[in-house]
Amino acid sequence: MTSQPPVGPTPAGGQLSSATERSVSILAHLSALIAAVVSAGWLSIVGPLLVWVFYKDRSAIARQAAAGAFNFNLAVWLLIIVGWVCIFTVVLFPVGIIVWVVAGVAALFCHIKGAIRASNGEAYAYPFSIPVLH
Repeated sequence: MTSQPPVGPTPAGGQLSSATERSVSILAHLSALIAAVVSAGWLSIVGPLLVWVFYKDRSAIARQAAAGAFNFNLAVWLLIIVGWVCIFTVVLFPVGIIVWVVAGVAALFCHIKGAIRASNGEAYAYPFSIPVLH
């Protein structure tokens, strides 16, 4: 009597179904916003990084969504750091505030747009990012 492999994806590591792939892609985009709200902005890269770690080998679509969200959040972090530097120079205080507002609005807009595209089964390319994950 021979043992046959189970039919369909296995929870431990097979390919994802189309619906699961779409849900994980939506989560990859929105996890940055959720983590940012929970941590006052400091852990916004953790959500997409966790999705990337757990799903990078199971779905190319989910991997692309999580990598895009992570790379975009690195760029947003850089903008926020630039804003802090401007704030501390006192003379550039207004510039720092503008940089923070632009970074926050861009993050909110782009992550929501990415989640909407993912819910429609489409890929989303963030407008600017620091390419670290692929």
